[in-house]
Amino acid sequence: MPSKGSRSSSKKAKKTGSNVFDMFTQKQVAEFKEGFQVMDRDRDGVINKVDLRGVFDEVGRIATDKELDDMLNEAGGPLNFTTLLHMFASRSSGESDDDDVVAKAFRAFEEEGGGVIDADKFRVALMAFGDKFTSQEVDEAFEQFDIDDDNKIDSDALVGMLCASGKEDTEEAA
Repeated sequence: MPSKGSRSSSKKAKKTGSNVFDMFTQKQVAEFKEGFQVMDRDRDGVINKVDLRGVFDEVGRIATDKELDDMLNEAGGPLNFTTLLHMFASRSSGESDDDDVVAKAFRAFEEEGGGVIDADKFRVALMAFGDKFTSQEVDEAFEQFDIDDDNKIDSDALVGMLCASGKEDTEEAA
């Protein structure tokens, strides 16, 4: 008689054809789930406007009712965990897109005129916003960066170090 297996011992998501869970690693699914749980303030399994507003308030970003409504309307229905995964899957089309997002995130910290990031301001931002880094984590990351005598980080070098494609096209085209 064939063994039916136990769900509790299974370490993989069930594979059933085009299951959205198959598009991500177990680690990614776990990270998305953790993020979902942080956003689902009332723990009802659905992210609603009150939940979203709480997240935005926590990170110090003002969001209008229209912005929140627009975000929720992208889901096309109740925003549960599976719907959120489908949204991530539909926007994830390869590493170059991921690299572009990473590059743009770091470019947002560039000083006016571009090309460099103030190391002190960047350190504060890493420890104050989003998934806050500890002082030790920032120190460890900064050990990997080339910081010049003016306390500036070359943003091209940073993007090149963190992205598979090196420099992204937006700066080269300028």
